Amino acid sequence: MGRLLDTIETPMDLKGLSLEEMETLAREIREQIIATIAKSGGHFAPNLGTVELAIILHALFDSPQDKIIWDVGHQAYPHKLLTGRRDQFHTIRQWQGLSGYLRRSESRHDIFGAGHGGTSISAALGLACGRDLRGGPEHIVALIGDGSLTAGMALEALNHAGHLKTNLIVILNDNEHSISPNVGAMGSYLTRLRTDAYYLRAKEDFESLMHRMPLGGAVLEVVEKFKGGLKQWMVPGMLFEELGYTYLGPIDGHSLPALRENLEQAKKLKGPVLVHAITTKGKGYPYAESDAVRYHALSPFDPASGKVIQSSSGGPPAYTNVFVDTLAQLAETDKRIIAITAAMLEGTGLVKFQERFPDRCFDVGMAEQHAVTFAAGLAVAGFRPVAAIYSTFMQRAFDQVLHDVCIQNLPVVLAMDRGGLVGDDGATHHGCFDFSYLRLIPNITLMAPRDENELRRMTLTAINHTVGPIAFRYPRGASVGVPMDEEIIPVEIGKGEVVREGRDIALFAVGSMVYPSLKAAEALAGRGIDAAVIDARFVKPLDEELIARFAREARCLVTVEENGLPGGFGSAVKESLDRQGLWGVPCRAIGLPDRFIEHGTRPQLLEAVGLSPEGIVSQVEAFWRSLTALTFLPHPGERHSV
Repeated sequence: MGRLLDTIETPMDLKGLSLEEMETLAREIREQIIATIAKSGGHFAPNLGTVELAIILHALFDSPQDKIIWDVGHQAYPHKLLTGRRDQFHTIRQWQGLSGYLRRSESRHDIFGAGHGGTSISAALGLACGRDLRGGPEHIVALIGDGSLTAGMALEALNHAGHLKTNLIVILNDNEHSISPNVGAMGSYLTRLRTDAYYLRAKEDFESLMHRMPLGGAVLEVVEKFKGGLKQWMVPGMLFEELGYTYLGPIDGHSLPALRENLEQAKKLKGPVLVHAITTKGKGYPYAESDAVRYHALSPFDPASGKVIQSSSGGPPAYTNVFVDTLAQLAETDKRIIAITAAMLEGTGLVKFQERFPDRCFDVGMAEQHAVTFAAGLAVAGFRPVAAIYSTFMQRAFDQVLHDVCIQNLPVVLAMDRGGLVGDDGATHHGCFDFSYLRLIPNITLMAPRDENELRRMTLTAINHTVGPIAFRYPRGASVGVPMDEEIIPVEIGKGEVVREGRDIALFAVGSMVYPSLKAAEALAGRGIDAAVIDARFVKPLDEELIARFAREARCLVTVEENGLPGGFGSAVKESLDRQGLWGVPCRAIGLPDRFIEHGTRPQLLEAVGLSPEGIVSQVEAFWRSLTALTFLPHPGERHSV
């Protein structure tokens, strides 16, 4: 007998299923997710917790006519399995396969793309207002996790929707986690709603009594006032109802009958409704249920034991670990150092720092904007705050970096993990733009290490830099494997390093592109092209002396960066040439193209965009041949400068 899941081609196939059949379907979806992620790796526990939600949502609503908006996307694998992507599910997060997040181009049921948290209510409210302006009949549903509810824009959207009073259903998927366990007052409030048995019993008894009373108009008004007072007494504030929502819950988010009953009721109610569903992250897989943090996302693992399949080679340490170990080492003697992250203790490695310095490590929740301005306040108070935030998430705090940190020239350290291409998380998570969006801001210093030893040095450099803000980015994954210096020596601000001399071409590389450029230079030497390689180290301020030297000594310059070309390091070097009056110097910028990069392994992506050593050789050689074909190409000594 075949699987029920294999008969589900579209959400319409869920219509008419019995609750018993839905239970079977839920079990099969979990089995499919476990089997697939065990082989390929990927987000795991969040998706096991949303199976019943996905089934009931697609059974009760008519997607895509009704709009179901998922937050983040890494909780939407069950949604993908129910919307025509079952046969491609094994390709999830693989090169040219399904995205691990929501993508409008992937399915008409992915109403709104999502890779970062906290966006669903804002997007859903926009769709609801559009519906109202058109006079449409469709339902709009936003699903958001309690972790994402700590995001500033989620709270802004809750406030706006409560004010507008439009028909909107918000489902709060409450599993007590973002990636790490949730922090903050909102988490504590939800815990009270979730666990206060006295309140729940009193609420149920009171509502049952109300339904039995012969309510006339006057009595109804009194009862409603009393009901509001009871809620205020039982749960101070009754936040959601005070914001203008009809609050349904909390309910068991794994109970298909409870979900169906409450969502059917939500469909009939006018105005914004919030359905509070309690779920278990990792539901149905005991190892994930007992350790939701570890099983949030996994490399390939043995489903029987839950153990990750380890590579046979140990390999060099991850950049993340090098950064955190260095920061902790420095914090032992420098009591001013404070570490800050935004719901990413594990991802940034700061969980180890927190264990050693619990009073000097702050997880502010999914609130990057607050994290940066909080760091600015600590800097004013005389501390050395280090905001460790993924490059892709630092984008969310751009105004705070500019307005609260850089205008005031405060000594805040921005440590950006996952700089450059991050692999299978794809376009929403690549750290491709930080050189561009940070270097345009006055007062900031911006650098990138070529290896783990340089990362240690730059971490110390950042801590010692007290005359303004300083930022550095480092890649995801394993470091290069170079020997570590016994003593950490800071680098000189604004000074690069020549790592290979050459007369024909000067390759100015930064960060992760230094070693690929060295390999490219070796290959070019075999083709008769003598290339120097300079580790620029700094995107701002540039080492203009080195740029001027090689502009005069080499036939041409080439910049290499793992960042988008518009406004990036190459643009900065060309601006420097112009600023120094070094006109007529041929300069070619190599970097990421002006488009969003797909997901795949990091080597696959680097090869696809021409940033592998072979790709650099190909581009440099083509540039060189085009120049030498010009009879009027001046030799360095024949150029004019002012």
